[in-house]
Amino acid sequence: MHDAAFAADPHQVYDRLRAHGPAGPVELAPGVDATLVVGHETALRVLQNSTLFARDARRWKALNEGHIPLDNPVLPMMAYRPNCLFTDGAVHLRLRKAVTDSLARLNITRIRRDVEPLADYLIDQFSERGRADLLNDYAKLLPLLLFNKLFGCPADIGDTLTSAISAIFDGQDALRANEELTACLMELIALKRRRPGDDVTSWLIQHPAGLTDEELKDQLVMLMGAGVEPERNLIGNALLLLLSPDTSGRDSGLLIEEAIDHVLWNQTPIANYATHYPVQDVDLGGVVAQANTPVVISFAAANSDPALAEARRMHSKGAHLAWGAGPHACPAKDPAQVIAVTAIEKILNALPDLTLAVHEKELEWRPGPFHRALVALPVAFSPTPATRMVSALQNRTVAAPEQPLPTAPVAAARQEPARKKGFWSSFLDIFRV
Repeated sequence: MHDAAFAADPHQVYDRLRAHGPAGPVELAPGVDATLVVGHETALRVLQNSTLFARDARRWKALNEGHIPLDNPVLPMMAYRPNCLFTDGAVHLRLRKAVTDSLARLNITRIRRDVEPLADYLIDQFSERGRADLLNDYAKLLPLLLFNKLFGCPADIGDTLTSAISAIFDGQDALRANEELTACLMELIALKRRRPGDDVTSWLIQHPAGLTDEELKDQLVMLMGAGVEPERNLIGNALLLLLSPDTSGRDSGLLIEEAIDHVLWNQTPIANYATHYPVQDVDLGGVVAQANTPVVISFAAANSDPALAEARRMHSKGAHLAWGAGPHACPAKDPAQVIAVTAIEKILNALPDLTLAVHEKELEWRPGPFHRALVALPVAFSPTPATRMVSALQNRTVAAPEQPLPTAPVAAARQEPARKKGFWSSFLDIFRV
């Protein structure tokens, strides 16, 4: 599941496994074996039974015995972290309660208010060129910048957060990037303990669960990891569907919400994940998953299960597993959909003659066992002036940032060379009062 052939056509693997039963053996990465669940009913059985199927990766037998090198590319997604993705029982309930209560304070109006100026800002970066890569210039950056806003990041911390997360996802010196990510989040937590704001970081700190700094850091990492990669793939895959002349896209009147539902069913942004570890040997429809070995849920394969043919034809929102199920189901599906809809609305309205710059068959899918992600989404359009942020300022639709930039002493500022501004600090500069 880690080569180009799988990336190009993952369903041929799912179908081959399904021909022998609801689950089967796979190789996630060189030397990393797992059982992949491809049947919808069996996937629900695993996802909903937290007594028999644990999420704590410290149970992983092969890793504990030293059979998995520590530099294996799937470890960042599979190794244990003390967050609500990798915990069970009372610990999981405590951490998840803090996360869900904090996310519940993000109402739909606020999310749209936060997404719209970010979309305008990013579109202004390329609208005069008449061409862009909508994945890397837009769908990838928008969720990163949005989390800076939701976390209440000042400029310097936000720039580091954006570059570190990007490096981790792109596999660029991930060890150094992880150190930078940890340092900047701990700095953010210390700042919010001193000066709380109207943001997710402050709400997590104030929650009755009483999270430690280390727990706070790991929940923030989890929120970014669970939000950025799926969101960019949801936006990118839905834009591809809407722009493709070979599908029932924009010209046929396909609504954005319908395109998103289609993607969740058929190009599931996180296709395979939710790793579980059976506490004892378990028979999964003829395939025995041994105790403390990875059992991975294929959301994409479960969604394409022939047993769901009618639900898939009707695009029934309640049947697909793109958001997971059970005690670890995604707690942010409504915000995630609002973010995607708003981002797509903004780009299609701003550049109404947007078209694919290459034939759909020339697009490449990024290798990897977990995601369904394009490498790039090149588009062409009529160049337009980069004036959207000016309009946003004139209309005052967005409030100034809650947190002013921390000001360094004048003497120290004279001694330091000017730091190159990142996307987040440049965005904040536009709204400086």
